[in-house]
Amino acid sequence: MERSVKSQGLCWCWLAKVTRHSLIFLLSAVLLSESVGATQRNQRLQIAQQPENTKQDATRAAADKLTQEGLKLYQQGTAESLRQAREKWLEALKLWQQIDDKTWQAVTLLGIGRVYSSLGEKQEALKYYNQALPLYRAVEDRRGEATTLNNIGLVYYSLGEKQEALKYYNQALPLRRAVEDRRGEATTLNNIGGVYDSLGEKQEALKYYNQALPLTRAVGDREGEAATLNNIGLVYSSLGEKQEALKYYNQALPLFRVVEDREGEATTLNNIGGVYDSLGEKQEALKYYNQA
Repeated sequence: MERSVKSQGLCWCWLAKVTRHSLIFLLSAVLLSESVGATQRNQRLQIAQQPENTKQDATRAAADKLTQEGLKLYQQGTAESLRQAREKWLEALKLWQQIDDKTWQAVTLLGIGRVYSSLGEKQEALKYYNQALPLYRAVEDRRGEATTLNNIGLVYYSLGEKQEALKYYNQALPLRRAVEDRRGEATTLNNIGGVYDSLGEKQEALKYYNQALPLTRAVGDREGEAATLNNIGLVYSSLGEKQEALKYYNQALPLFRVVEDREGEATTLNNIGGVYDSLGEKQEALKYYNQA
């Protein structure tokens, strides 16, 4: 049989990576703008020499340092480095709150929530995401708002609350489109497809996967494309359309190899073996199982 559970795990593995990249993008983008702003503030300080501003700049510099240190730890991706990143960001959060920087509070809260989610502490992740969300709305950062909504949806999905997950994904989707974030849009479409697939609404799942697929191709996201192709193959297989399933698995397989995603490659090889097994082609099935 095909490993639908494993394949769903593959799907979420890809989505988690996308979410992590989104966080890094958000942090990096704001860090860049803040570094430019810091130069301008320093120039003003040389003229005005206001003690209060000097104190605020010192607090901001300390928060910047902690945030960047946390980002480096987060990128290492180990359980221990994630915990260390969380501690850095919790310290940074207090400083951002002291100077009332809502943008950085939101970004830091998003990062902390993502760490808790990665460590399996879903309720704690929700707590931080739900603090980030109104801040993103307050500063009218629709990209950050969409990322947070998507992450909340992921948590509810992992908790088995499918309808609640859909509610948040459907709020994220128009925001992704509004800011022309095609990679993020593909992620959310794929997430919605995954919910419908898990609910047994296969045609509805196909509808969303097929919207995600051209977007992954448009942005050159081969790993995302491979995951979506694999998901489409799973749906066709569950509908009894085995040859159609093979068509999509065979498109996914070389993409997983190109991006050196061995887990994705193994999952897809296993799924191809499952199709041949169900068709009675046992030797062909063995060939793919043995590769997996």
